[in-house]
Amino acid sequence: MLLSLLILFLASGEIFAAPKEHNDKLMHPRLPPSNNRHLKVNPDEGKSSYWVENAQNTVLEKTGKPLNQNTAKNVILFLGDGMSIPTVSAARVYTGGEEVQLSFDKFPYTGLSKTYAVNRQVADSANTATAYLCGVKANYGTIGVGPEVSSGDCVGMTNATNHALSIAYYSQLAKKRTGLVTTARVTHASPAGVYAHTSLRDWESDTDILNDDEDPTVCADIATQLVSGETGKNLNVVMGGGRAKFIPKETEDEEGHQGDRSDGENLIRTWLAQTQNAKYVWNRDDLLALDDTVDNLLGLFGTDHLSYNLDRDPTNEPSLAEMTQAAIEVLSRGDNGFFLFVEGAKIDMAHHGGQAHKAMDETAEFAKAIQVAADLTDEADTLIVVTADHAHTMSYSGYADRGNDILEFGGEGSDGKVYTTLNYANGPGYRQPESDGSRHDISQDDYEDKDYVYPAVAPLGAETHGGDDVGIFTRGPWAHLFSGVLEENVIPHLMSYASCVGEGYTACADAPLIK
Repeated sequence: MLLSLLILFLASGEIFAAPKEHNDKLMHPRLPPSNNRHLKVNPDEGKSSYWVENAQNTVLEKTGKPLNQNTAKNVILFLGDGMSIPTVSAARVYTGGEEVQLSFDKFPYTGLSKTYAVNRQVADSANTATAYLCGVKANYGTIGVGPEVSSGDCVGMTNATNHALSIAYYSQLAKKRTGLVTTARVTHASPAGVYAHTSLRDWESDTDILNDDEDPTVCADIATQLVSGETGKNLNVVMGGGRAKFIPKETEDEEGHQGDRSDGENLIRTWLAQTQNAKYVWNRDDLLALDDTVDNLLGLFGTDHLSYNLDRDPTNEPSLAEMTQAAIEVLSRGDNGFFLFVEGAKIDMAHHGGQAHKAMDETAEFAKAIQVAADLTDEADTLIVVTADHAHTMSYSGYADRGNDILEFGGEGSDGKVYTTLNYANGPGYRQPESDGSRHDISQDDYEDKDYVYPAVAPLGAETHGGDDVGIFTRGPWAHLFSGVLEENVIPHLMSYASCVGEGYTACADAPLIK
């Protein structure tokens, strides 16, 4: 009897029919006429001819551009930490409108990068740095070591056969100059991928290792590897934050903050003593005052991470664009070209805090730095690659008018309360329901505050990364190779191919040195 009823219901389609409220009018509502109160849209967009002409110009641009198969003398890798596709899209609106192109949007070739770790669906900034800098996928939390090494394996990380060597290392072997720039500590996960080999990203100083009951004389901390490691000690430019990781606890830095090291070592002094034609700077004025006699530059502009741009003191702390310009100028003082890594680290940190406003602003600053690099280099001999290490859970949704403030409301829920255009799947922005069980009314929040924490579905102390693919934007020699959907670890192999460094296939050799 029950089976007969089930068959009857299946035949009628009632059991699996969509709920009645899931109708087309609800999914695609007819919106009231726009009052255009926010719009700053080109009036020609209302004409079909505008869009036809726009598309035809793009066709001509795409078909008229020959492939650039020159050898890349210079390679610049820009890493927008946590710069998901929705982040890029929303940042366009933040900087000027939906139709605006960020600097790297103008690059002729794009692709997608798959970011998962060997042991996690969703990656962190450590194992991803190993992928896009060293060419192998690795375990969550590890940097510059292969998947043979587990997180926290002090002994395993010391085995040189487990080390994954970065494109910076191979560029140094090819007599190229090398450097890194970041808005994080220079010992943080992403920049550490340039030079370090560690089983735990947290081991930035010897004190961090001691706190985990391990021996820093066995597993060297990341700051020590920067100053004394095979790749780190040969870097010509290092700029970012994190002074505390380089000086002893008993020592105060230039701004009166104590160091973090337990071994009594002042690694800044060590670097200066071992490096020729070297300069250490700690503020913006010193950076801008550099002359062309400086061949090697260490700039540590904060005790910890650098400030968000919206909080930055522009008289004391340089912008990412200013650091990028200085790095290119110093690295260009050589005949064989250079490799430069530049990270916009605070995009990620803002997302973790649910601070979408700051994430948008940091993305805009990142785009400015890329424009500086594009202006200072020649597309004929410089490959610029822009990508992200992983995504975040921020979404960009609703049916707001064109030109609506991306930081405001995207529409109204069926409960009559507004929702924001930008929201997170989890994080500190979760709001407890009201006493009657209804949704919190965010229209009463101070969402114009730059530190406003955007709504999240699930409560977490810090928002998580996202597992979706991230974009790759390229211009210069062999940029067309960075197209399609790629495993993230393919990126440095392609950069090596274009610049003729490393032991694999290159544009200058018919066969790899190793197989």
